[in-house]
Amino acid sequence: MLITSISDRKHFSRPSIVLRVLTCVLVFSAVSVLAQSEAHESTASKPAPILVVGFVGGFVHRDDPRHSEVHLAHQLQARYGEDIQVQVFTNRERALAHKFVLEWVHQLKTGSLTGGNRAGVRIILYGHSWGASAVVYLARELERDGIPVALTIQVDSVRKDGQDDSVIPANVSEAVNFYQAKGLIHGRSEIIAADPTRTAVLGNFRSEYQKAPAECHTYPWYDRLLFKGHTSIECDPRVWSQVETLIEARIAPPLQPAQTKVAVQVVTPSSSRHWDEIIASNQNGIIIPF
Repeated sequence: MLITSISDRKHFSRPSIVLRVLTCVLVFSAVSVLAQSEAHESTASKPAPILVVGFVGGFVHRDDPRHSEVHLAHQLQARYGEDIQVQVFTNRERALAHKFVLEWVHQLKTGSLTGGNRAGVRIILYGHSWGASAVVYLARELERDGIPVALTIQVDSVRKDGQDDSVIPANVSEAVNFYQAKGLIHGRSEIIAADPTRTAVLGNFRSEYQKAPAECHTYPWYDRLLFKGHTSIECDPRVWSQVETLIEARIAPPLQPAQTKVAVQVVTPSSSRHWDEIIASNQNGIIIPF
């Protein structure tokens, strides 16, 4: 009787094991299909790629968090995560930055962007001092490559190697210039568009400083002593707040036609005088040529 019972157990255990295995396989398959579906939906709903490239001035290291260019890059990357890509270069690394942009564009071409996502692709360039002039020089190189730029931002731009940093190339949709005019080193007071029908110059905004902003205390003493105004505008939180606002307005998803006007408030630190500039922004996006 015992033998029969054991035999019966063996007899019925085999199909039971098979059934359990089949059940596990079916459950795993269902979970995999669901995960893939959710991943596809997540990818499809992500904003289009946006690249923000910053250039530091002088001989500043590109990872020095004391400088506003680097600090802004960290803030943007932390806030938007995988929705954007932010990279900072020294002004001497323009060739490296150029290569980086070309590789980024190539990845987009070989990727799986839909037509709608392509319309939101944007490249934004910003910098201070020699880094600001590097912005213009890189934009010109990208023009020769047939690559458009959504926005260039120059903060106290200083020309380098005799190159003109005042004329913004026609592949740039919008450009803005912040400067101060005092001291041994001071920025370019005016930028103009090579083709005003294709590039909107949002303004040339001047800052004046009776004393350096408190935030400058973290900067090297020799910068604060020798280049007061030039250093002051780099560490002025009010200027960089405007830079951040301009960039974030173009990171946001495209707006409806009735919403395409953005108010940008610029402050002169010495007098606290305010200007309200109503800027028609290019919220329809910049299309990378595929």
